Amino acid sequence: QVQLVESGGGLVQAGGSLRLSCAASGRPFAGFAMGWFRQAPGKEREFVAAISWTDGNADYAGSVKGRFIISRDKAMKTVFLEMNSLKPEDTAVYYCAAKQGLSSADLRSYAYWGQGTQVTVSS
Repeated sequence: QVQLVESGGGLVQAGGSLRLSCAASGRPFAGFAMGWFRQAPGKEREFVAAISWTDGNADYAGSVKGRFIISRDKAMKTVFLEMNSLKPEDTAVYYCAAKQGLSSADLRSYAYWGQGTQVTVSS
């Protein structure tokens, strides 16, 4: 059983930075892709970034490219999302997700989800 536990959310001023962590457990993750998604109040959950567990190839949503960095530490079985130059529109609950196979921006392809962590960016 795959378990994903996010941490690192909080309140930050616009222009600031936060680093989210996602601790993964339950099985080896070779061949998996790990993703970060977010959901703002009244909006649909949307793709933020994804990374291949095996080779580290990363993909980003256009709205965060150049500001956010996704990475993973295989030994720690942890995925990180470094968020810089934060904007009020980045305010959302951020979710970690995992899937077998190639990374994807389609949330429907992710079988495993964490409980989410709140990120609030004040103006």
